[in-house]
Amino acid sequence: MKILFCILLVLGTVFSCQTIENSRLEDLFEVDRKFSQMAEEKGYAKAFTEYAHPDAVLLRKNSMPVTGKQAIEKLFGNQTQDNVHFSWQPINGNIATSGELGYTYGVYTLKTDAGIEKGTYVSIWKKDKKGEWKYILDAGNEGIGE
Repeated sequence: MKILFCILLVLGTVFSCQTIENSRLEDLFEVDRKFSQMAEEKGYAKAFTEYAHPDAVLLRKNSMPVTGKQAIEKLFGNQTQDNVHFSWQPINGNIATSGELGYTYGVYTLKTDAGIEKGTYVSIWKKDKKGEWKYILDAGNEGIGE
């Protein structure tokens, strides 16, 4: 009877830890979705500056890395957003055991007057001093294989 109790106790602990881990990961996915929602509703420049960690890095095509929130604000401050619709959806990700670092990846759609571009992205997230998720690294790759 003691052995059965110990087995049930261990299984209960394992499943409750997995539930907590899944809940934390879903919270991170929700932050990523809200980031996309802000880009759609208020423009990608506002979203990318609002969700940037102070030490954030953006990796963009044909460009050196843009490092730091101030540099990101400067980058997006010069871009027009007329008729630009940028959205994305996380597919998967994970969170470190510490709960302070995580990543999401998924697909994005960028609609402009020039057409529609689809691709994949990865965002690495870190909690800031307030305990809020902010991206620390963001990169995208245009094109989705069929």
